[in-house]
Amino acid sequence: MPSQQTVLLVGGTGRTGRRVLEQLLNRGIDVRAIVRSAEKLRAGVAERPGLSVVEADLLALSDEELQRYVRGCDAVVSCLGHTISLRGVFAPPRDLVTRATTRLCRAIRTSQPARPVKFILMSSVSVNRPGGLDTRRGRFERVILWTLRGLVPPTRDNQRAADFLHDVIEAADPYVQWVAVRPDTLKEAEVTEYALHEGLVDGLFRPGETNVANVAHFMCELATDPEVWAAWRGKLPVIVNASPA
Repeated sequence: MPSQQTVLLVGGTGRTGRRVLEQLLNRGIDVRAIVRSAEKLRAGVAERPGLSVVEADLLALSDEELQRYVRGCDAVVSCLGHTISLRGVFAPPRDLVTRATTRLCRAIRTSQPARPVKFILMSSVSVNRPGGLDTRRGRFERVILWTLRGLVPPTRDNQRAADFLHDVIEAADPYVQWVAVRPDTLKEAEVTEYALHEGLVDGLFRPGETNVANVAHFMCELATDPEVWAAWRGKLPVIVNASPA
């Protein structure tokens, strides 16, 4: 195992992605960041050692370019998401997360790395685990989510991306392993204690809270800590702030 890790990060200028970027750099990890606009990086970040910035629209890159960027990476972290605005929710690409997930995983497979590459996706508690494993959802909540997936593109997009990972990337895939992280209602706050669960812990109408920095911290742990990765590989962990003592 090489002593120096390299992570490909997409969505590194968003509210979670920028924290992932800075936490990875603080850990001494080399980061290749594909961003649409380098100007959106926080002041001073672009000049930090270990960071290589690629200014491009991920979906516009050719297959060959994507293969070049994933080659040599130990992990790929996707914090891509839809902007919370009328245009961000309903304007194209409505399948941003699904298309990016599909293309990145296929690029990894095509590059045929010597060791499986970790693919870490930021998802949402609106995403259900396949096979009806999220039994905490009542019938009414399931109907609401089914309706949202029909009417609100980001909800449908997040579910399809997770379904792709579960249904297409097999557990014994020699090139790609994955985890889809499901935070609850995001809150702007620094890293605190947090809890991880295989299934849902809060209802749709009584949501929990998850600090954005906690999501970033857990995603970095997945990328860099073999024990954490082994515990959650192939799963959709729910992350929420730890309850006060």
